[in-house]
Amino acid sequence: MAPDNETIAAVATAAGPAGVSVVRVSGPLSGEIARSITHRQLTPRLATYTSFRDSDGQPFDKGVALYFPAPHSLTGEPVLELQGHGGDMAPALLLQATLQAGARLARPGEFSERAFRNNKMDLAQAEAVGDLIYSASQASARAAFRSLSGEFSEQIHLQVDAVLQLRTLTEAHLDFPEEEIAFDPPAEALNALEARLSRLIQRAHQGRLLRDGARVVLAGPPNAGKSSLMNRLTDAPTSIVASTPGTTRDILRVSVVMEGVRLHLTDTAGLRADPEGEVEAEGVARARQSLEQADLIVWMTATDTFDEPPPDCLQVRLLRVHNKIDLDARLQPGVETDGRLHVSVKTGQGLDELESTILKMLGAEGSFEGSFTARQRHLEALDRALKHVRLALKNTTAPELLAESLRDAQNALGEITGEVTTEDLLGQIFSSFCIGK
Repeated sequence: MAPDNETIAAVATAAGPAGVSVVRVSGPLSGEIARSITHRQLTPRLATYTSFRDSDGQPFDKGVALYFPAPHSLTGEPVLELQGHGGDMAPALLLQATLQAGARLARPGEFSERAFRNNKMDLAQAEAVGDLIYSASQASARAAFRSLSGEFSEQIHLQVDAVLQLRTLTEAHLDFPEEEIAFDPPAEALNALEARLSRLIQRAHQGRLLRDGARVVLAGPPNAGKSSLMNRLTDAPTSIVASTPGTTRDILRVSVVMEGVRLHLTDTAGLRADPEGEVEAEGVARARQSLEQADLIVWMTATDTFDEPPPDCLQVRLLRVHNKIDLDARLQPGVETDGRLHVSVKTGQGLDELESTILKMLGAEGSFEGSFTARQRHLEALDRALKHVRLALKNTTAPELLAESLRDAQNALGEITGEVTTEDLLGQIFSSFCIGK
């Protein structure tokens, strides 16, 4: 990690033609760089329209300069924001002027990292900055903003406070036996904590779904209608459709947004025991690999066949879909038989129920109002905290073991907000950010 006493600079807006581009500077030299580029003393937090000059004092652009003294700034350090014209050359010249005046180029995510280190936001809020930038739907953007505003962190802090109260009573009993502090096994409080953590994990699962989306693999025997369904769901001729079995030879991937949830759809080669030729055999092998990575498998069969999915499919959430009911007047759309959902991709019968079933099986049914974004590491930490709370419930009459479980639960929760962390974790998180954030 570079020392925080260095002054950093970066273009904070996207590259390319635009009306405005912003160069952001943070660090102890921000005020000096402002004077070097604007040739004037800026009033804190007052937007000033001025010329921008290079190291030779020659003007090269005009725009707005804003100076924020520490600690009342984005990063908690002195911050300068220079708003000039967009494009390729103007922002490059402005950035170059800041570097010539004493700044260095910022690393990806370094502004957010400094905000975290200076207690302007916690780790979950810092991650929400990236989630908001890369949101793919209104629901995910609103959820990311709620996390950025601290709603997720607030829920974590409430659980940490509950754990701390239990730790205080337990460890006081252990540390001061001579005081004869009465110790009542806190089973009721632990049960309440377990229930709250379980509900929080459920909400976090929805948050991860909003942020990352879900991998939905269309699989089944040849000529079952997988490619036709892919085209229906993407509303585009994504996959080649033909009556000849084995048309799809490779993996086709397309992302769509369905009811605010991003689905990463995969169309696969038809699975059969005796593929024709080396190319189809490779397609079948790749299809089986995709099944292992799926969050949900849509296993499609046609009216005249009831091929069963391979055993490894049963380890993943599986939706059985019976296609081509338009060829059999006895079958009705949406009616489930032996766990199968009846549809006709050709006519569209049953597809609305198919889409709603996909979302329901992924845990995305209902409104996302009030949701917050969450990441896989958050879920893993919450799962560990819940595990330690359940272990504590088994040891309510053994204060030493109870105290250890509560301490582990608190540490797991602290990893989410950054109260317990490592430099390796911080490097991994902030390196995924764009430069200028």
